[in-house]
Amino acid sequence: MVKAWKEQVVIPTYEVGKPEKNPIFLEKRVYQGSSGVVYPYPVIESISDEKKDKAYNAVFIENEYIKVMILPELGGRVQMAYDKIKNRHFIYYNHVIKPALVGLAGPWISGGIEFNWPQHHRPSTFMPVDCTIEENADGSVTVWVSEMERMFHQKGMAGFTLRPGHAYLEIKGVLYNRTDVPQTFLWWANPAVAVNDHYQSVFPPDINAVFDHGKRAVSSFPIATGTYYKMDYSAGVDISNYKNIKVPTSYMAVNSRFDFEGGYENDTHAGMLHVANHHVSPGKKQWTWGNGDFGRAWDRNLTDEDGPYIELMAGVYTENQPDFTWLQPYEEKSFTQYFLPYRELGIVKNATKDLLMNIDPEGNGKVHFRIFATSRQEVRVTLKGEDGKVYYDREVTVTPEQLLDETADTEGESFGRLCLSVTSKGREVLYWHAEPDEVKPVPDAAEAALLPEDIKTTEQLYLTGLHLEQYRHATYNPVDYYEEALRRDPMDVRNNNALGLWYIRKGRFDKAEQYLRTAVKVLQKRNPNPYDGEPIYNLGLALKYQGRIGEAYGRFYKSTWNGAWQDAGYFACAQISVMQGRWEDALYETDRSLIRNWHNHKARALKTTVLRRTGRREEALRLIDESLDIDKFNFGCRFEKYLLTGAEEDLNVLKELMRRDANNYDEIALDYCGAGCWEEAACLWRIAVGEQAVTPMTYYYLGWCLKQGGLDGSEQAFAEAAACCPDYCFPNRLEAVLALQCAIGENPGDAKAPYYLGNLYYDKRQYDLAISGWEASARLDGNFPTVWRNLALAYFNKKDDKRLAVECMERAFALDTTDARILMELDQLYKRMQRPHAERLAFLQQYPQLIAGRDDLLLEEITLLNQTGDYTQAKELLDGHIFHPWEGGEGKVSAQYQFARVELAKNALAEHRWQDAVSLLDECLVYPHHLGEGKLYGAQENDFYYFLGCAYEGMGDAGKAKECWEKATAGPTEPVAALYYNDAKPDKIFYQGLALLKLGRKDEANGRFYKLTNYGEKHLFDKVKMDYFAVSLPDLLIWEDSLDLRNEIHCKYMLALGYYGLGKKEKSLRFLSEVERLDNNHQGIQAFRSLINLMSL
Repeated sequence: MVKAWKEQVVIPTYEVGKPEKNPIFLEKRVYQGSSGVVYPYPVIESISDEKKDKAYNAVFIENEYIKVMILPELGGRVQMAYDKIKNRHFIYYNHVIKPALVGLAGPWISGGIEFNWPQHHRPSTFMPVDCTIEENADGSVTVWVSEMERMFHQKGMAGFTLRPGHAYLEIKGVLYNRTDVPQTFLWWANPAVAVNDHYQSVFPPDINAVFDHGKRAVSSFPIATGTYYKMDYSAGVDISNYKNIKVPTSYMAVNSRFDFEGGYENDTHAGMLHVANHHVSPGKKQWTWGNGDFGRAWDRNLTDEDGPYIELMAGVYTENQPDFTWLQPYEEKSFTQYFLPYRELGIVKNATKDLLMNIDPEGNGKVHFRIFATSRQEVRVTLKGEDGKVYYDREVTVTPEQLLDETADTEGESFGRLCLSVTSKGREVLYWHAEPDEVKPVPDAAEAALLPEDIKTTEQLYLTGLHLEQYRHATYNPVDYYEEALRRDPMDVRNNNALGLWYIRKGRFDKAEQYLRTAVKVLQKRNPNPYDGEPIYNLGLALKYQGRIGEAYGRFYKSTWNGAWQDAGYFACAQISVMQGRWEDALYETDRSLIRNWHNHKARALKTTVLRRTGRREEALRLIDESLDIDKFNFGCRFEKYLLTGAEEDLNVLKELMRRDANNYDEIALDYCGAGCWEEAACLWRIAVGEQAVTPMTYYYLGWCLKQGGLDGSEQAFAEAAACCPDYCFPNRLEAVLALQCAIGENPGDAKAPYYLGNLYYDKRQYDLAISGWEASARLDGNFPTVWRNLALAYFNKKDDKRLAVECMERAFALDTTDARILMELDQLYKRMQRPHAERLAFLQQYPQLIAGRDDLLLEEITLLNQTGDYTQAKELLDGHIFHPWEGGEGKVSAQYQFARVELAKNALAEHRWQDAVSLLDECLVYPHHLGEGKLYGAQENDFYYFLGCAYEGMGDAGKAKECWEKATAGPTEPVAALYYNDAKPDKIFYQGLALLKLGRKDEANGRFYKLTNYGEKHLFDKVKMDYFAVSLPDLLIWEDSLDLRNEIHCKYMLALGYYGLGKKEKSLRFLSEVERLDNNHQGIQAFRSLINLMSL
């Protein structure tokens, strides 16, 4: 018996702050190895320190073995999965909702099973999704969750099914590209499991190596023997054991022929397993925060009492992060994953969704094997040697309650020559043979893409550009590669097609047409019927978006001569036929599209419209029922049903499923607009208005729709759009270009339409059009702060006009002095302009309420107090606040915490207050919980121990002083670029040298100093490019920076340190002054100067 029900549950919750009302672009942000762009989603940057009970509308599903709770209000995640036999949560159950700033858009929670799609971490992981319950004919029940995401306008569904008598959770994923251009996606199911020192991940036995993100690094597995995540595993460390991984670590397996991965609790003898067809689900990953102080801090950030966890992620159509797969226009991909609890089995050697097995040698010529079933199974188990000799052969019944646990005498047969077979009704259902005892090669790590000018062929330029598009690379631009190819061969078809499609995506349809006409001309020079119809189809799109419908129809039809484009091509033709009232043509074309793609949900909805318009009511209703059997969330078909029946019940079902989400209404109404069904689209938007499911774009779309359809009311709709509050309105659809351009033409006094269009174009990196739109908006309404703020971003980052950027940013803040985000951005701009610290501090301190609302503003105030020498006040402010750092942004709060204490300790040393110095420096070695971060294993603490040695020396404790100086000599000795907080810092190497001098080891000390000077001299004039394989960057960069300048500062700082250590103080001070001139915010210089003063006493 399976049952499902909705129930309101109360969960203690740490509420998140208000979403940021200004658009956040972050076009160069690196996140999880790919683009960290968050637009069109709003960002949330604050988390409450206090929890309160909050009610959630949960959906439960339960059978005799498993009970599952799903939270549609939090991304449709599995919040709880309970094993009723073992009476345990087989997925990590977090009893509180405690977000941390880990997600793409901010809040993210640990525990349960999260679904990362169409990228990692899912943008909408903390947002509500659509939900319904389906009872199936076989007695099983499915809970469906669905979302039409806003960034790429794809549709994703997950169906959670429990079956009678089966002890597994079945999850069916269905992904659909609703757009007319190819899209990319990845899908990683992300189950968390509770861990302790006895926990072990279970990867298939054929895996001998694992990769890091982007395959940038590789390690042997399970015994790591090299350096991985800067950890030295040369002694041979089993990284399948949680307790052995001390730092945040990802690893991903490749090329396994097995279908499973999971984990096992060696103390409770229970585990969790994921099973899926490895041909479509090759991804097998473990992630941990690390079994150390750093990891425990993140555990505290994410839960109150449920302790540490790891993620055992399962990737479908992906094996790495980032590793994206294409979805062609209107393509659907579906797959099934199984998550199941198991027990008393140990480390699984092979598994299906129905049977799991383990076998181990027991000694004395015996083997011990166990078989676990997820439902009642009558099977035959046979153990034999390679020569056919049988050691065990028995018919057995295994159930979820009772596993098979046997020991067999193999008469001394080598374990590697044994075979275990499980058959049912004569068919083999599970098999095991030991992996060959041989050395397997460890694959090489990936190589970075070459720069365009270094690539030899136009083919490789095309393939590299395509890869950058597919993987959404954050810092390399595919256009550079396509353009380099066309510089060498202007007639190259693939690169012209790629650039044409690129500009369609960016809303520059006329520019796209130029490239696509070239591609089609070359393709058809000798043959009007080319092998590949894609450029012809894309040209049709460019023409359609420009309103040249007749030309577009001809191109779309021609593209259908190529089988690969019949689905999208015929659908595009059908849209135009409907637009022109050619109903029989439209019916033929939708049928042809559906022949190629039976699950083209938009074609199904359009065919229903055609049938309704032509009076074929019963046929339309049958098609609707059939379509809803495929997809319960085919809102187009549901709306068509209402139009056919007129029944309020049908409308209410639609409204309930669409849950007053403006994006849902926009998606379906725009489907109608794509086929010229203006009345139906307008009707939907009017329903949205009645449901208060609106944004300003609702009215812009409605006005455009009414204008295009020759219907009344467009002027009123455009007026209402202009009057709407602009907060959180971040358009990004291609149809928005058309609607906003129409609004600008029809209502030229509207200042908001060009502002929204500017947002759209800036997000699409068409900066000239964005600036033009924002400037037009500012001319029409000079009192709107966000448009001035946006112009400041563009002037500084894209036009290098710093003066104008400051003027615009100051004007933005003057217009709204309650906007804490704009205050932060303005102060950061002043920082980039090297405004004096005292001036910046005085400015910030005028707005204490705004500072109190943002961690980054408070941290900047603390930093400025440190920079102006008010270390006591900096320390007090920092010690009195609970911080919530972004993942990847660790190190900033602790740096100021330590800076204030070290500088106060230096003052104490100067005044011979030795014990005060010791107390302050000891505090630097421990991270209090309120910092929101823990100390990373292997943290560099050379300066703290150096000064502790000096304090103990002052006390006359030579032994303790020596002990501290010895500790100060430890750590990395090779300087690096130091982009990340855990990179070797040059001042730490410098203090190694100072400690060695104190120990009388001058030659070793000089070796450290020369490493600094050698690196500085060697790399001073390097041209620096962002790391191709960057996984995350610590800064959410607002004002673009010069990496070359950062490198120059870094190298000159090293030279200043190194030369000072070598006794060349005049040369050192010269470099010191140069660094101060280049960057007055370099706190290392301040610390160095105070050290010089201390040493001169």
